[in-house]
Parts: sequence; structure tokens; C-alpha cells
Amino acid sequence: MIVIGLTGSIGMGKSTVAQMFAAEGAPFFDSDAAVHALYAPGGGAVDAVERAFPGVTTGGGVDRAALSARVIGDSEAMRELERIVHPLVRDEQLAFLERNRRQGQRWVVLDVPLLFEGGGNRLVDVSVVVSAPPDVQRARVLARPSMTPEKLDAILARQMPDAEKRARADFVIDTGADLEATRAQVRAVLDALGEQD
Repeated sequence: MIVIGLTGSIGMGKSTVAQMFAAEGAPFFDSDAAVHALYAPGGGAVDAVERAFPGVTTGGGVDRAALSARVIGDSEAMRELERIVHPLVRDEQLAFLERNRRQGQRWVVLDVPLLFEGGGNRLVDVSVVVSAPPDVQRARVLARPSMTPEKLDAILARQMPDAEKRARADFVIDTGADLEATRAQVRAVLDALGEQD
């Protein structure tokens, strides 16, 4: 089974590309969705997050806006949050890989926003970076509700620069054009990997 690590900075189109891989028969693990579930009422991270950051939970779950306000711009707080959340997500990734290995999947995708930054690249066989021109990225992100230029800049400051990610990647998928062009690049990655296995 080939494990594809999918990453890309905010607003690059990673979720769209992950769905395209799934449509081509490569199941994907969505790390962002895993974090949402861990923060939901009854989720596995709720108690530890509340102990570390008192007052950021409500209704039995983590209030993401309150947590964001506590950790954005505070590198030590962000590291503390990552110490809580990353091992929980890693456990779920490993369970996903084992489940799909048992099912005989040919390919799977780990969708990991901080693949290189968090060392997740050690779990994968190949890395795919999703990228787009900077103006396209900013326009996409600033169109999101409650996003501000300051918040975007703080997020980007935590992420490895796009150029460095592209340099480290085994494959780069450019989402700056239309969806069909992106879909063709996804198929090209799988075709290349099919020739290797």
C-alpha cells in the first residue's frame, strides 16, 4: 500500500484535491476533520485542552474561536496545544492506515496540513504539495467568514513557506487553474505511482 502525504498551506485547495484522490479510489484521512471531532462535545481532546487553557470549552466541547484567541500569536501556547492534539491525531492516522492495509487498498492519502512541520512525512511513502499563486491563496482565505488579513498572516507565519514545501515535495499539484486541470494532475500522480508499484 502506497501512503501519500498530502499537504499545502491554507487556501491552496488541499481539501478539494483530497476529494479528487478519493474519487480516484484513494481513501483519505482528513486531519482537520479529526481535530474537529477531538474538539467536539465528548471528544478525546476536550478535557486536556480545558486543563491547559481554562475557559475555552462550552457545552462539553472546545470553543474553537476562544481557543484560537488564546493561542494565535503565542508560540508557547501553540506548542502546548500541539503537544495535546498531535499524538491523538497520530493515533487515528495509524488506525486508518492499519484498517486500509488490512482491506488491501492500493493507495491511501493522509491529508496533513503541517506534514513537514510536524514530522508526519515519516509516515508516508511520497509527499504531494498542493499549491497556488499567492494572490489566489489570499483571495480564497480572505473570503472565509471571520478571516482577517492579520489572522491570515499569523497562520502563514506558523506554516513552512510554500516554496520550501514545493522543494521538498515528490509531486506538486497546482490549483491555480480550473478544476479539470487539477483533476488531471491528481490522475497523473496516481499514474506515476502505479508505474512504481
